[in-house]
Amino acid sequence: MSEKAIVPVEEKAVIFYDDQVVAVRLPNDEIFVPIRPICDAMGLNWSGQRQRIQRNPVLSEVLQIVRLSRDNTSGGNPNVLCMPLDYLNGWLFGIDANRVRPEIRDRLIRYQKECYRILTQAFQKQEVTAAATIAGIDVDELLHSSDDPEAYAYRIALAVANMARQQLVLRYQLHEQGGRLDDHAQQLGAHAERLDLIESTLGDSSRHISAAQASHISQAVKAIALELGKRSGRNEFGGVYGELYRRFSISGYRELPASRFEEAVKFLTEWHQSLVGDAPF
Repeated sequence: MSEKAIVPVEEKAVIFYDDQVVAVRLPNDEIFVPIRPICDAMGLNWSGQRQRIQRNPVLSEVLQIVRLSRDNTSGGNPNVLCMPLDYLNGWLFGIDANRVRPEIRDRLIRYQKECYRILTQAFQKQEVTAAATIAGIDVDELLHSSDDPEAYAYRIALAVANMARQQLVLRYQLHEQGGRLDDHAQQLGAHAERLDLIESTLGDSSRHISAAQASHISQAVKAIALELGKRSGRNEFGGVYGELYRRFSISGYRELPASRFEEAVKFLTEWHQSLVGDAPF
């Protein structure tokens, strides 16, 4: 660990239930998290946790001193000990929730379950927003509606990556928690089957809607998103596509099963009519 404090290029205070968690982006684009504020928020002893982290051969190597702004240090020492966001769960899951005081157990489990995801999403949202303004191009709509192979590959890769991440978490839980092994093993098997299904059907166009049907779906989504955007002042394409994907369990509208095309059209039509009455798309 370098003793010289690094000045971050970005600081972000993220609301996490009743707490405020700070994370920073360093010049090399890595996201780091101050450790002590999280210890304090969970009610853990900072001295004990610091010693445990420094004894760990992996975590001790990735620690970094970062200089925070005065706003995030309450006027105290601005140089704080941080660890990469990617290693946060490695530390959190090393704390046995069954061995802490009962009054802090629920808070610890909440951090173990959700803190990494919330912090990751906070920085990802900013990246997506910035990308969506490049040259006036609506990147969000482009990624979800484009016929280009790059956009299709992006949607498939995103679905596979999400499932792979879930598998990784489940494997870790299997290793760390001896109980309920059978339940976790069944979940792992189910995720593996879903991954195999995605990979085996990438090129099977007979399962999916035609190009003309896909265009119809795209136009319906566009009409709904534009109407919602008039009311919210935001880009609503991602939200509309997201609801469509969730309802029909797909990662791209072109993957909609042909047998469910009429059902999807009915769903989008009713949504549009709820916004504008009986006006057509």
